[in-house]
Amino acid sequence: MCGITGWIDWKEDLTKKSHILSAMVETLAARGPDAQGAYITTHAALGHRRLSVIDPVGGAQPMIRYRGNQKFVVTYNGELYNTAEIRQELEARGHRFSTRCDTEVLLVAYIEWGPDCVQRFNGIYAFGVWDETEQSLFLARDRIGVKPLFYAERGTGFIFGSELKALLANPHVCPELDEEGLAEVFMLGPSRTPGHGVFRGVKELKPGHSMMYSRRGTFIKQYWALQSADHTDDFQTTAAKVRELLIDTASRQLVSDVPICTLLSGGLDSSALTALAAMSYKQSGLGSLHTYSVDYVDNDLYFKASSFQPNSDAPWVDRVSDYFATCHHKILLDTPELADSLKPAAVARDLPGMADIDTSLYLFCREIKKGATVALSGECADEVFGGYPWFQREEMIHATTFPWAPRPEIRIPWLKPEIQQRIKPAEYVAQRYSEALAEVPGLAGEEKLAARMRQIFYLSLTRFMPTLLDRKDRMSMAFGLEVRVPFCDHRLVEYVWNVPWSMKQHHIKHSQKLYFNIYFWATCL
Repeated sequence: MCGITGWIDWKEDLTKKSHILSAMVETLAARGPDAQGAYITTHAALGHRRLSVIDPVGGAQPMIRYRGNQKFVVTYNGELYNTAEIRQELEARGHRFSTRCDTEVLLVAYIEWGPDCVQRFNGIYAFGVWDETEQSLFLARDRIGVKPLFYAERGTGFIFGSELKALLANPHVCPELDEEGLAEVFMLGPSRTPGHGVFRGVKELKPGHSMMYSRRGTFIKQYWALQSADHTDDFQTTAAKVRELLIDTASRQLVSDVPICTLLSGGLDSSALTALAAMSYKQSGLGSLHTYSVDYVDNDLYFKASSFQPNSDAPWVDRVSDYFATCHHKILLDTPELADSLKPAAVARDLPGMADIDTSLYLFCREIKKGATVALSGECADEVFGGYPWFQREEMIHATTFPWAPRPEIRIPWLKPEIQQRIKPAEYVAQRYSEALAEVPGLAGEEKLAARMRQIFYLSLTRFMPTLLDRKDRMSMAFGLEVRVPFCDHRLVEYVWNVPWSMKQHHIKHSQKLYFNIYFWATCL
């Protein structure tokens, strides 16, 4: 992965502002430790930090390509998992390539198809393409929102970047909070409202959205959204389809020119990915797959079960690693180091996060980077398949607010009365919850419980899951580690979204591991 940033301004001569672009790029150095680049003309300045994964020699950015006399420049963060198919289609249309990297394929796809190119992409990405002739900037973010992209409009200028710190390195963007930003931080915490950048006038391009910025103005388009439809496959067919999608997704995401590994927690999601990756390695003659797990000093003595973690991970990690003969690395963390890492983890995240949960991942990624550059993670399986307590506990299912925070009122007394008066915390949460429910694509004729579970899934996918994706992106990229998340493949998300609730929880009763049976059967077929 990489870090991208840029600045468009119709009034200022940006060729005289290269020092500001350099400062913006420098804030992203950890995201791209292998190389940096810049493109500057009078009204456009694009910057890039690179983490080399595919074609280390040919993938330098910002990348420039021409169609006739028309110049296009791209700065890109992400990975396309269907590069080969898109490249083949573009070659059939007469295009020729000089590199093996997906950056060139993405740029040529934009040259050929314009903004509609995103409809063809399978991957995780945030990118900007500057059309020098048209004097326009096109931005896009992947469907699920795995890769971040923030922006701010300031007078005649437009500033964007992978992280908030890149924007704040530009003197036109100040770290100011208004009432809405305070409400986001204090009442919603890490589960930010989609599109909200917390700081005054700063926004985040929403997942599945693209944007065109030019002298004519700013135009935002949603190019992808979940669609509800009747599910016609029977149980066995559904399980087989889920398995088919998982196998295809995992195989696509194992492509890399640098060392790759899997994160193995011992849970069903990471174990399934490790199994698929290990079998792929064996079939390809690549030797043993490297796997990584994290634990804490004396956790075996003081572990307490909870609804989120009903049992200790360590025995299951060992069983999976032994069965698939992986080269396993156990990372052991101690409390003092976790405490010492609170500040650097917060700096990496740019915003208040999840405290020690962030620091453990921060330190874990630091250790993984010593042996690998790319990792596959089971992140987001819980949101896609329903692994959290709020998919099972009645009081959480029927909560009248976000189910993972059923008592938002307990935060209010921590705020001074004058702050309460300004941000109206209870009303703010209620409004955001109501807005979220209004987005849910309903299904005609769905019975009451099934309709409510569809709402719970939508809230989890669009409000809770981004919390974990943000955390994973920032903590891993703080050390130049690319983490891929196969369970966020949009094809899998689309398919499972419409699997009915009655089938998802088929035969489940008092399971300690709160995964849907359809997922269990899919991974065991």
